[in-house]
Amino acid sequence: MKLCIRIRKAESGGYEAYCPSLPGCRSHGSTREHAVTLLEEAIEGYVASVSNFVPENLCKDVVEV
Repeated sequence: MKLCIRIRKAESGGYEAYCPSLPGCRSHGSTREHAVTLLEEAIEGYVASVSNFVPENLCKDVVEV
């Protein structure tokens, strides 16, 4: 499964990360890496909740916005 992750600087500080193809799947972290890590966990939870399994290989394209 390949997903696009978008990252941008948050107005309140830190970084926001989100996955446009999974509505509501977002995260916020103090660093870019932290935001991506939290989003990866959110994606796994999202996918597991709608399909009852988590793919072993979640590929991602990270886009800086």
